[in-house]
Amino acid sequence: MGAAKPGGGTKVGRATLAGLEGCDHTVMLDTLSVVARVLAVANQKGGVAKTTSVSSLGAALTELGQRVLLVDLDPQACLTFSLGLDPDSLELSVHDVLLGRLSAGLVVLRTEDGSDLLPATIELAGCEAVLLSRTGREHVLRLALAEIVDDYDFVLVDCPPSLGVLTINGLTAADEVVIPLQCETLSHRGVGQLLDTVHDVRRLTNPRLRVRGVLPTLFDGRTAHSRAVLGDVAARYQIRVLEPPVARSVRFAEAPGTGRSILTTAGRSKGAQAYREHARAIAGLGPALAESGGPRLLTGRKLREHDPIGEARAAGQDDGTRGFARRGDKVSAAVTEALGEAGAAGVALAPAGKTPAALSRSGR
Repeated sequence: MGAAKPGGGTKVGRATLAGLEGCDHTVMLDTLSVVARVLAVANQKGGVAKTTSVSSLGAALTELGQRVLLVDLDPQACLTFSLGLDPDSLELSVHDVLLGRLSAGLVVLRTEDGSDLLPATIELAGCEAVLLSRTGREHVLRLALAEIVDDYDFVLVDCPPSLGVLTINGLTAADEVVIPLQCETLSHRGVGQLLDTVHDVRRLTNPRLRVRGVLPTLFDGRTAHSRAVLGDVAARYQIRVLEPPVARSVRFAEAPGTGRSILTTAGRSKGAQAYREHARAIAGLGPALAESGGPRLLTGRKLREHDPIGEARAAGQDDGTRGFARRGDKVSAAVTEALGEAGAAGVALAPAGKTPAALSRSGR
């Protein structure tokens, strides 16, 4: 079930612990140590909301009572700044940890959002050059986190906009990778390169790494282009598109100035609610249900908002996306998979031509 710890306990994964429920035998949970899940948020293209996703998911997981550590691996230190810290005034940072000068526990700081942070400074820019000459450079972050990972339920790593040593370290330390994707053509071109890198990491440094999926950010459901890009990514790379998409909003741009996440500055906004839904899915709590306690029934506009792939396929009839519509079976397979995932998540989808009332009467 796991490796025994010096204190007599046993280290188990969350899936193993969940599987113990309902067993006939009694398990002493105080002898078990639940292994934290490490998620890397990566995309070599800048401006796709990697940092926003890390800070927002971290705040949302903290709201759910999870112990969360955020790791800023970007020399620009945007995550550090966004959470109310001045990178220019910090004496200690993840740079010192990666070079082996200090243990991670001495550098971690508590943020106002409730999560802990391993901060970054501009000094991190020179870290890659130093690590290049070191043996086992890809494992430096994983080994550093091993000293403190038992104190957390989730670790979220904000990777830099590159495919260099720092990003490789983030992927090597992670259990899963989330790929934020701005729904534009230039943004989605880099997904294939990142997936190639993930394949190499699996083969060489981290065989347990898996792709959780593409997280649509800066999404504008009013444009056929955004919907078509999502559908094309799902069909081209056979990759899961995480829903709901995070809508474009000025609230995201305003939040870093306050040193807090959007869950604090605009907690009722659509963007904040979207990240809460993603956090619930990550924590294994399932999708949020309607106030009545039953599954949500999505029709019309709401169906399009929660099923951008299906809407993109329908939008293929427009002049600007006919090429996308002609992709045929691959797109249809992606749409079928997406709708299947929505149904499995407890989201009732009304067939074309059926109103919610008609669906209820028909018993379907």
